[in-house]
Amino acid sequence: MAETPLHFRTITEVAEAIASKQVSPVEIAAAMLQRIDELDGRLKSYATVMADSAMAAAQKAAQEIDAGMSRGPLHGVPIAVKDLCFTKGVRTMGAAKVLADHVPSFDGTVIAKLKSAGAILLGKLNLTEGAMGGYNPEFDIPKNPWNPDRWTGSSSSGSGVATAAGLCLGSLGSDTGGSIRFPSAACGIVGLKPTWGRVSRYGVLALAESMDHVGPMTRSVADAGIMLEAIAGFDPNDPTSLLNPVPNMLEGIGQGIAGVRIGFDENYATNDIDIELAEAVRAGVEVLATQGAEIVDVQLPDVDEYVSAWPTLCSTEAVLAHAATYPSQRDDYGPWFQGWLDMGAQVSGADYAKANNLRAACTGHLRRVFEGIDVLVCPSMSAPPHVVTPEMLYGAYGARDLKFQRFTVPFDYNGAPDAICAVRHEQRRATVEHSVCRKTLDRTVIVSGWTRL
Repeated sequence: MAETPLHFRTITEVAEAIASKQVSPVEIAAAMLQRIDELDGRLKSYATVMADSAMAAAQKAAQEIDAGMSRGPLHGVPIAVKDLCFTKGVRTMGAAKVLADHVPSFDGTVIAKLKSAGAILLGKLNLTEGAMGGYNPEFDIPKNPWNPDRWTGSSSSGSGVATAAGLCLGSLGSDTGGSIRFPSAACGIVGLKPTWGRVSRYGVLALAESMDHVGPMTRSVADAGIMLEAIAGFDPNDPTSLLNPVPNMLEGIGQGIAGVRIGFDENYATNDIDIELAEAVRAGVEVLATQGAEIVDVQLPDVDEYVSAWPTLCSTEAVLAHAATYPSQRDDYGPWFQGWLDMGAQVSGADYAKANNLRAACTGHLRRVFEGIDVLVCPSMSAPPHVVTPEMLYGAYGARDLKFQRFTVPFDYNGAPDAICAVRHEQRRATVEHSVCRKTLDRTVIVSGWTRL
């Protein structure tokens, strides 16, 4: 079997290679930058490539490692971040024309933590405007590396593309209604939406602060744990960040899943979704059972009524997040996000309160479902990545079918950790590996990811 190319190795593998002096941080950073130069003109995943600072950081990492001052498994590892994360001296635009000249004077907490861990920041990744559903015509649309005509997920599309295509070894995305999980599923990688508050949002452009999450997007579950552990923790600059100590995110890897109680509602997970996807979910549950997990029948309510409240909540909070530029610079927004903000501006206090009550009810139902189980299995999307066109993605806002977000929004509502393990050819192995990882992620949801392109 041919050796896995350096750019497609996991963070874990590269960290071991760096520690054993098989490869230097300078060598791998240069190789990744060359690959970006060769491929990203077509894939459009990067908004800004930080070549000079990346090479300087790689040289510093190499010197520290040679001197025996290792900072851990991310030391010398090239990563990239969604262009919502404030990066000192580097444009942070959120794919919005109104922020095209926004250059922060400080690093957001997640950037500071990644740098402290010794990670090499290759650059900032493209996304949908404002981290919602459509693109501003001034910005590029990332292309799915497996099929450029198919959806890459929103909004962390650049993060999904770059990670899947080997243009970084791991990335950060953000998730308010599915924006880590959708691109992870569409591009065939691992994505983890952590517990709300587990990761500081200080220095991250907001969409809807009560539901925004920042988390890792990687090519293995262990890598997601490594990145999450590096960025997690209380931050006095973010009063919503959790006081809880950060656990060892890799504890339990490789120890099996015997006795783990996995909740499964077949109606919720397989009804009214793509047939092949439903079969993939059932197959994943069977694998978990053969590995010793206890499959527990649970019953969720019809969540579509509750999901219907999400546009009201998110669009209203988005108006607040963009108060400095909307409506004063309304015409500079692209058609999709402009329509989203216009909708939010029309929401009454009573409408918002009603939507918030629906959110609370949904959270209460889920709390009862989780009594007696450790994790819940469901899909991430209701269908495979659909065919897209630039006209569609640059076009005006249009309401989505409620089932589109029925597997993601409930866990943005309640802030529970929610992960997707999406692989193209190793569904059985990855599903088992994923379930083992949950032992360190509080009580989470295993979202069975899948790509058919």
